[in-house]
Amino acid sequence: MWEEIEEYFHDFPAQGKVAQMMLRAGLKVQGNKILCGTIELSDTALGRAAGVDRRVVKDTTKTINARRKLKEIFSRLSPTCSLKDVASVLGWCVIEIIPGKADTPGILASVSAMFADKKINIRQVIIEDDPAHADHPRGYIITERPIPPELLPRIKDVEGVEAVVLR
Repeated sequence: MWEEIEEYFHDFPAQGKVAQMMLRAGLKVQGNKILCGTIELSDTALGRAAGVDRRVVKDTTKTINARRKLKEIFSRLSPTCSLKDVASVLGWCVIEIIPGKADTPGILASVSAMFADKKINIRQVIIEDDPAHADHPRGYIITERPIPPELLPRIKDVEGVEAVVLR
């Protein structure tokens, strides 16, 4: 997705840094405001998080508002709650899938079919980073109960999977 957007920030790398952070966090632009869901965030806080001056954040918002495509994208973003770090507290299981070739179709379908066969409910699937742009994309599958040990080698044998980590 970033390749669709980066051209607008080519001459403004600091603004690009802010825009990437906004994409990853699901922060949307509404007028001159940046929101996390319905919570308005300050330019100063965002600038600090991105390692830029607050004025760069303000300029990023202006750049987004001045370009139709950017405005359409950034006005529709929303944050998503990740359960992977709280799964153990809830008694759930987290499987990390490290792809060898992340753009291989069917990785998720194959793994979820294995879980369905064992009557294991999937609570959440998270794909971190766009495989087309990240050096090390990861997939996380959060299940309601532990994964039988015999499934781990079968998951690793799925085409496109390099490694499987039980977290």
